[in-house]
Amino acid sequence: MTDYPIIRTVGLSGLLVTFAGTMSEAANKASVAFRAAVDAEDWPEVSETAMSLVSVFVITDLVAHDADRMIKRLETLLASRDWLAAPLPEGRTLWHIPTVYGTDLAPQLEEAAAAAGVDPDEAIRQISSTRVRVLTIGFAPGQPYLGELAENWNIPRQKDLSLNVPAGALVVAIRQLVIFTNTTPTGWRHIGQTAFRTFDMSGTEPFALSPGDEIVFPAVPRAELEALRGKYPDGFGAAEREALA
Repeated sequence: MTDYPIIRTVGLSGLLVTFAGTMSEAANKASVAFRAAVDAEDWPEVSETAMSLVSVFVITDLVAHDADRMIKRLETLLASRDWLAAPLPEGRTLWHIPTVYGTDLAPQLEEAAAAAGVDPDEAIRQISSTRVRVLTIGFAPGQPYLGELAENWNIPRQKDLSLNVPAGALVVAIRQLVIFTNTTPTGWRHIGQTAFRTFDMSGTEPFALSPGDEIVFPAVPRAELEALRGKYPDGFGAAEREALA
């Protein structure tokens, strides 16, 4: 059995700190907290950090900077506390993103509800009342993986691809939600539609969301969604936000 956390080199591009072999709430929280701690150290050798569901990638030039020295720094930081019990960092945001569930805008709600063992109304109640966390950003610029949902939402991806899921789509699989950045094919089921956009190339902060942020998806009528689209054509403002303590 592998003892976690473990540190591995990623070619000459940096070091990967992994807290578990599979996704878990504790390992994801540890990754968010540890990444924030590495950023706070402000080591000049580190140009950037990034994270997956259970790992933190510390980007540093291992040609210019000694790998053993960097590993020792990371080991010292890892030993400084129990990261699986560490609190999430300050500066996070709670987002309220209005969502239309089902209808022709999100045509796979009934299919997803059946897979989760509930009727569509109960599916909407469960999803819209669950506060999920941004587990990581990936696949497309600013695109969040969100979770985890209740165990009954541990539904598989569909076997065939949906060929044209629009930007702002809320999709579900394997106890997670995703808001799609761009129009794209997907194997995840399209259950809701938002006016929100997660990526704005023209902005000084192009990614709206960060790992550790939390989101709720309140159900709204179609008319409210259309009003948000009219008011925020770029989609970046089509959500309410508040600072988390």
